[in-house]
Amino acid sequence: MSLIRNFATVGAATLASRILGFVRDAMLAAVLGAGPVADAFVVAFRLPNLFRRLFAEGAFNSAFVPLFGRALEEEGETRARQVAGEIASGMLFVLLILLAIAEMAMPAVVWVLAPGFLEDPAKFDLTVLMSRITFPYLVFMSMLALIAGILNTYHRFAAAAFAPVMLNVVMIAVLAGIVLSGVIEERQIGLILCLGVSVAGVAQLAVVLWDMKRLGFRLTLPRPRLTPAVRRLVTLGVPGLIAGGITQINIVVGQVIASAQASANALLYYADRLYQLPLGVIGIAIGVVLLPSLTRQLRAGEDAQFQKTLNGAMELSFALTLPASVALVVIPDEIVSVLFGRGAFDAAAVSGTAAALAAFSFGLPAYVLNKVFSPGYFAREDTKTPMWFAGLSALMNVVLSLLLFPVLAHVGIALATTVAGWVNALALGVVLWRRGHFEPDLVVLRKIGLLAVASAVMGVCVHLGAEALAGALGGPSLGIRVAALGVLVAGGVTVFAGLAQVTGAADLIGLARMIRRRKTGA
Repeated sequence: MSLIRNFATVGAATLASRILGFVRDAMLAAVLGAGPVADAFVVAFRLPNLFRRLFAEGAFNSAFVPLFGRALEEEGETRARQVAGEIASGMLFVLLILLAIAEMAMPAVVWVLAPGFLEDPAKFDLTVLMSRITFPYLVFMSMLALIAGILNTYHRFAAAAFAPVMLNVVMIAVLAGIVLSGVIEERQIGLILCLGVSVAGVAQLAVVLWDMKRLGFRLTLPRPRLTPAVRRLVTLGVPGLIAGGITQINIVVGQVIASAQASANALLYYADRLYQLPLGVIGIAIGVVLLPSLTRQLRAGEDAQFQKTLNGAMELSFALTLPASVALVVIPDEIVSVLFGRGAFDAAAVSGTAAALAAFSFGLPAYVLNKVFSPGYFAREDTKTPMWFAGLSALMNVVLSLLLFPVLAHVGIALATTVAGWVNALALGVVLWRRGHFEPDLVVLRKIGLLAVASAVMGVCVHLGAEALAGALGGPSLGIRVAALGVLVAGGVTVFAGLAQVTGAADLIGLARMIRRRKTGA
């Protein structure tokens, strides 16, 4: 049950971050809306995050955790510290070179990522300037990923999980400062926000450095050299880098195509932020906790426990994503309107964001399944197979985005991302099963079917509830609108939980009691 306990820790931290993220984005929507400065800021903010996901969370994390875990288990802590130091030194050296090159070549980078901005030279130049300000965020986040990998291997998940909260705390403080100071010029607001991003990177890194100090793990940085540990990381990481690179093509392709439609990048950003709440809380928590657990069980020869852990993670992912996916598909307009529909965020922005949100949400279970199945490969130091499947899904995403955009505009991009996600998840699961590395539990599969039925019934109830509360949800009072949405969400959760408990799809009451006992030490 340590998997559940650790998942609850990471999930709670991620939930706190996402809630603060909604506050941040609601303030951002009210201040900037979905205009040209918002478009520029979204690209500038996504740029370092794109590289972060590529280097830090993708290739690096999938290679470093098994490598560091093996050194710790087989060669002891002294050798593990040496390995971590060698890798950290080489990583920092590469990051600084990349930062210097990117700062000089930023116009070309922005041209590749948002070619449609060339039609508006002022918007293009502003995006270049903003991107130069935000790009150092990559360095801080990549070093955070390394330290988080060390902490997670020691089963210390809290600090790394809570670090992202600092991004939202800093950005909310910056936005509040903007509002209180009376700054109204949008370009100036955008530049201040970009500075806030880099400051937030420093704050996040400080959180994990503090916890590493508490652990007593001292990380020394020798002169960068191509040591055996670094070579092994590169060997394992290159397929992950390619896989991560292909995956990020999904994002880049969507951004490039969306740049041809005014406000499309901003609309997709706000929709992405909404469906990222359940995805972040569930997917990130499962991915962070699962890889160290599976690696340890595999090294110890605990095959039965390995299968139990993987099946448990799959069951948990469906129990949490199916109802969330159905709710986001059924009431996207109500959610977007209440959370973002004010200030510069007009009715057209609400409608465009809601349509994209519904399209993204169909793929929510698939996005989380990717986080469940991928560690099954990474724990065996197999980063090549996920690379090929990521390539397949990216190819499908490119083709569908190009085909659907002329017909469905930015919604077509979201729909293409959803289809690509399902292709990737199914490929990972089927091949893991055919290799004998994953044995689906029939009891778990039956429960997933019951969870789907409970989610469908909940969806009908939520739709009827939304119609009954239409006046309150669309009224002039923000407080009443938020309360009505809260009632709707609480009602949906109650219906789903009741059906899941009665049908035996999930023992949510028992799970809640177990987590509470774990937290109180009972």
